[in-house]
Amino acid sequence: MLRTILVLLFMIVYLLFSIFVWIFEAIVGVFSKKAMERQCFRFVQWGFTCVRNIAGIRLETIGLENVPKDKPVLYIGNHRSFFDVVISYSQVPGITGFISKKEVQKVPLLSTWMKINHCLFLDRKDLRQGLKVITDAIEEVKRGYSIFIYPEGTRSKDGKLGDFKAGSFKIATRTDCPIIPVAITGSDDVFEKHIPFIRSSKVTIRYGEPIIPSQLEPEQKKKINEYTKGVIAEMLQQN
Repeated sequence: MLRTILVLLFMIVYLLFSIFVWIFEAIVGVFSKKAMERQCFRFVQWGFTCVRNIAGIRLETIGLENVPKDKPVLYIGNHRSFFDVVISYSQVPGITGFISKKEVQKVPLLSTWMKINHCLFLDRKDLRQGLKVITDAIEEVKRGYSIFIYPEGTRSKDGKLGDFKAGSFKIATRTDCPIIPVAITGSDDVFEKHIPFIRSSKVTIRYGEPIIPSQLEPEQKKKINEYTKGVIAEMLQQN
């Protein structure tokens, strides 16, 4: 109970304080957009790191060195918990936009910071809007920003991998940016297994070696969603 209250209190104070940070960064942006974006990214990372620590997450990170630091990438991860984003975003080395469900866009201030950090909001029931989000994500990668997506489309309730939506992978095949497979275990132990309480738990996040679409065999590239799912399935067994 205490951890839940502390996390909620921190988020309220953090978001309220972020109003002043946003005003300051807006001024910085007049002189240097890159400086503003870099500082906003670090501010959000700091907030998620605090949430992670307050929640008592004992994080084991494996393979972060596999993530290129000189180019944008497409992170593809399995999805088990609300805390997957908290854990992942606190570690990515460069500005990264998450593709999130549209409902998050209604959260005051949080959605503002997400937009500043190149996040996109997906309506899973609207195919046309979904295609536009993928197109926008492709443009973000071309501009040098990484994208993180959970291609299952929703959180797994039983820990098993769901189908990986093929459309998500157009972000990589249209830009030939590296795909970084991400395997997370234990994140559902933090919250989902005992809602509404947050409990200290061990979480393992493993970053796989980059998958370059243009270097895949024709059959692998044709079914790149299934190929990447298989890679992540093997990584989950190692966690």
